[in-house]
Amino acid sequence: MQHLEIEPPEALRSVIKCFWYTSIDFAENQSNFEVVPDGYAELIFHFGHHCSIAIGDGIQPLPSPFLVGLLNQPVYFHSKDRLEIIGVRCFPWTVFELLGLPSGKDGVRTIEHPVAQLQARLAGLIQAGQINEALTEVAAYFLAAQAPVAPNAVLQKAGSAMRNANGTLPVSQVAAAAHATVRTLERKFKQSAGYTVKDVSALMRFEQVRDQLWLNPDVSLAGLAYELGYTDQAHLSREFKRYSGTTPAAFARRTKKARQTIGDDFVVFIQA
Repeated sequence: MQHLEIEPPEALRSVIKCFWYTSIDFAENQSNFEVVPDGYAELIFHFGHHCSIAIGDGIQPLPSPFLVGLLNQPVYFHSKDRLEIIGVRCFPWTVFELLGLPSGKDGVRTIEHPVAQLQARLAGLIQAGQINEALTEVAAYFLAAQAPVAPNAVLQKAGSAMRNANGTLPVSQVAAAAHATVRTLERKFKQSAGYTVKDVSALMRFEQVRDQLWLNPDVSLAGLAYELGYTDQAHLSREFKRYSGTTPAAFARRTKKARQTIGDDFVVFIQA
């Protein structure tokens, strides 16, 4: 498995967290992999064997690119052989304006967007092994297309405060940091992200627990609960199971096995 991330140009850093590439080699048989929730939205290009999503008892092929919005639970995908992915990791309060799409709570959304014109060019670069060039191509597209987007000042300040505090700030303090009333902030946030400040903060906190368990499966849950502002360890465990579908202990056991194959970097797609 190979994973690479690059920072966006300075002009895009208020709307895009990073651009990333991952390659996964599966067996010839169909393999499952999951997307675990976090506090970001991802635009996903894929190359190689097709990528499908599990819906009920069936499997639906996905076009490239597609959008993975904020998730409330893991989403399961399918592929085989070699799958290569380029992702654009966006802040949830900027992704819809960035792409010119209406906000919503769609976990995985197929989209019709001019950015799809990059698919053939990116496929050629990846086939030639020019991964950095492919990522740079995506960054150049958004620089040129957005001109760039000037983020809403209230949302930018609120989002920065939320991320700096790892989602631990109450809504009133987020509003104060954004120099807005709670009512104004919630209205703007719902319009831009499709979710409330509290919703996104909870996902940010879950993301921190998830990442800590990935890096150190033996970390103290009681210590994490205190650090991240949960009421107690039981509260942390309930929230973790709500978003992951499993307990922190079970997730920690699975990460020990997964890291032997994947390595130290937690990426969006984790083989199940």
